[in-house]
Amino acid sequence: MRPLENVLPPDPWWIVLIKVVGLFVLLLVWTIFNVWYERRVVGKMQHRLGPIMNGPFGLGQALADGAKLIFKEDFRPTKTDGLIFNIAPVLTGVAAFTAWAVMPLGGEVTMFGHRTHLQLADLPVGTLFLLAIASIGIYGIVLAGWASNSTYSLLGSIRSTAQMISYEAAMGLSMVGVFMFAGSMSTSQIVESQAAGLEIFGVNTGLPQWNALLLAPAFVIYMISMVGETNRAPFDLPECESELVSGYLTEYSGFRYAMYFLAEYINMATVSGICTTLFLGGYRAPWPFNQIHWLDSGWMGPVWFLIKVQLLITFFVWLRGTLPRFRYDQFMSLGWKWLIEIALAWIVAVALLKTGQREGWFDGPVMYLIIGAIIVALIAVIMWGGKSEEPETSRVDTEQPFDAFAGGYPVAPMPGQELPELAGILKGSPERVDEPAHAAAPAGAHGADGEHESLKGDES
Repeated sequence: MRPLENVLPPDPWWIVLIKVVGLFVLLLVWTIFNVWYERRVVGKMQHRLGPIMNGPFGLGQALADGAKLIFKEDFRPTKTDGLIFNIAPVLTGVAAFTAWAVMPLGGEVTMFGHRTHLQLADLPVGTLFLLAIASIGIYGIVLAGWASNSTYSLLGSIRSTAQMISYEAAMGLSMVGVFMFAGSMSTSQIVESQAAGLEIFGVNTGLPQWNALLLAPAFVIYMISMVGETNRAPFDLPECESELVSGYLTEYSGFRYAMYFLAEYINMATVSGICTTLFLGGYRAPWPFNQIHWLDSGWMGPVWFLIKVQLLITFFVWLRGTLPRFRYDQFMSLGWKWLIEIALAWIVAVALLKTGQREGWFDGPVMYLIIGAIIVALIAVIMWGGKSEEPETSRVDTEQPFDAFAGGYPVAPMPGQELPELAGILKGSPERVDEPAHAAAPAGAHGADGEHESLKGDES
């Protein structure tokens, strides 16, 4: 742990000001680009063009949308809590920018004759700071629903609260293995720990020692958790338009709505930047470019960092364009019944591995044979494990009243059952009608009786 006086680099005040303004401008411009980028990528996935009319390649469309929100009439509905209603979007927006203060965009560079690092502050517990700031940003969503005079907004904020608690737990647990391997919680030191070459059985492969390879289960858990943390599809339950309209955003418009819109896209970049820093080598070049010195140093660091983050943002867009929205109970089950348990088991496995390396458990070939046998057994269970037998379905009792909401979700009646509100009006057929009604009628039966039988068959 470094002393706190070394947290801030010894830079002149004007260098710090340049970093702050540059980071602010970068996030604003990047957000405008990502709005256009998402619409274009989703358009290509759906075989349509997307924005193409305003500006080169349609880039002016996102800028026009942002200007419209800024100058649009910004009103507050009656019976809302004025103070909290106004503070909530500011809280979310400020948190979105603040998280980038400890994010290393590059290594040491020369800026106007001064040697400096492309990072505002290098906290010894920088990753915990990122988690704390991400939590504060979610509170802006919670307060928006609490302050609004709408049931839709309140339900959206409640969903966001449950979502934050569920998936931040899994996200935090996925980072513990990274701390064990790096021996630090500093974001810059975690990046540097991944720069060494990956060794397999004592042979240096030249591949960077990314945590995404060494800690693959934790990487997958973080990737799932970051989608849930940012309220993006298929986990966009707090603003689910199918039942909550816009959720916590229902009563917002104008500039305050723009703050939430801006924060959503910055948060996408933030969680992608954290993923890049912790698992994908940060600003260090990927293989084989890491073998060339000038491509893996200086001002090339921000280039590699932005490319990696943009690829992760593409992953967000890809999910939105391909997956349907989860049901809320499925979403909660994934977080509590799978991600957290797997993350805890992985932490125990990493702790045993680090202890074994320190105590010399892996010096002989016996341990490798045991680990290989365990891996083969797990693969065999996954690939050829038997499925549990499905229970036999019981016959439907058509004499009992049918409740469509008995299991918590509405279901259609089975043949022979009838809904209470349709009792005596429309009764279900006790068995499936496989033949048309006119085929079962006697030959030559026409007229009113034949037509009546046909209608009865169609009705059933």
